[in-house]
Amino acid sequence: MRYINEIREGENVIEHFLCKSKQTLKSRAGKSYLSLKLQDKTGTVDAKVWELNNDIKAFEENDFIKIDGTAIVYQNDIQLNVKRIRRSLEGEYDPMDYIPSTEKNIDSMTEELLGYINTIKNPYLKKFLEEIFIKDSVISKKIKYHSAAKSVHHGYMGGLVEHTLSVTQICDFLAPRYKYVDRDILIASAMLHDIGKIYELSDFPENDYTDEGQLLGHIVIGIDIISEAVKKVEGFPKKLESLLKHCLISHHGELEYGSPQLPKTIEAFILHCADNMDAKVKVIEELIDSDSTSGSWVGYQKMLQRNIRKSDY
Repeated sequence: MRYINEIREGENVIEHFLCKSKQTLKSRAGKSYLSLKLQDKTGTVDAKVWELNNDIKAFEENDFIKIDGTAIVYQNDIQLNVKRIRRSLEGEYDPMDYIPSTEKNIDSMTEELLGYINTIKNPYLKKFLEEIFIKDSVISKKIKYHSAAKSVHHGYMGGLVEHTLSVTQICDFLAPRYKYVDRDILIASAMLHDIGKIYELSDFPENDYTDEGQLLGHIVIGIDIISEAVKKVEGFPKKLESLLKHCLISHHGELEYGSPQLPKTIEAFILHCADNMDAKVKVIEELIDSDSTSGSWVGYQKMLQRNIRKSDY
C-alpha cells in the first residue's frame, strides 16, 4: 500500500482510500464534477473527478473506494485527478490503515496524564478529577482514542490525549515560575479544557461534529461534565467550581474565537497561552509534514495569516 504522504507530483495512483467527503459541484462552464477528500492514516488529499462517466461507480461519503488517477500540484498541495472509482471490496483493505493516529504511544500518554491527578493537593479537586477520568467508564475510554479536532490540529486517533497532555505539561512547567498561580486549579483546568470534545466529535472513522457538538460546542459540553462531576464530591466549594469553569469558558482567549469570557485569572491566562501555543505549533508541524514540494516555504496559510518556512535541519 502506498500512503498519501508518499504520493508525488506526476505519479499514477491506483489505491484504496476512505472517502471523507463528497460534493457535486459545477465548473465555471456549468459542467458537473465531483470534489472529494480522501483519507488514510497519514492524512488527507483533495481529489477531483472531472468526467462523470461509466468508469465512476456509485459510492458515498465514508465508503472505502478504489481510485485510479494522477497526482498534480495545485496551490502548493498534492491533488488527484481521478479517472476511475469503485467501492472497495471486503478484504481489499484494512480499516486501521485509514484512521489517522498519533505517532506516540497512547497508553503511555494516558498514564502520564492521569498521573497528574496524584500531584493535586486539594482533596476536592483530586476526588473531582478521579470522578471524571477514572470512575467514568465512557470518558476514561474516549479520552484515550478521541481526536482533538475534525481537521485543524491533532485531528487523529489519540490526538485528544496528546494535546491534553502537552497543554498540561506546559502548564506544569509554567506554574512555579510565576507568583499567585494556584497549580491545582491550573493543572485541573488543563486536563479538562477540551474534555467536551469527546461528545462534540463522533468516533472514527467519521470524526465529524455530532448534533450535540453543532448545537452546544465543546466548551458548553465541558461545563456540563464539570457540573455533573462536582455533584458527586460532597462539599465541593462553589468558588472553586466557578474558578475552574472560568478557565474552561475562557481558554480560547478571545470572544471572537468562541470564548464567552476573556481570561480573568492568572490560571485562565496561562491555560489559554499554553493551549494556543500547542495548537499553533502542531498546525505548523502538520503543514511541514504534509508538504511535498521542494521549496523552502509551504505557502500562505489562511488560518495562520502568514507563509511558513520549512526547517533546514
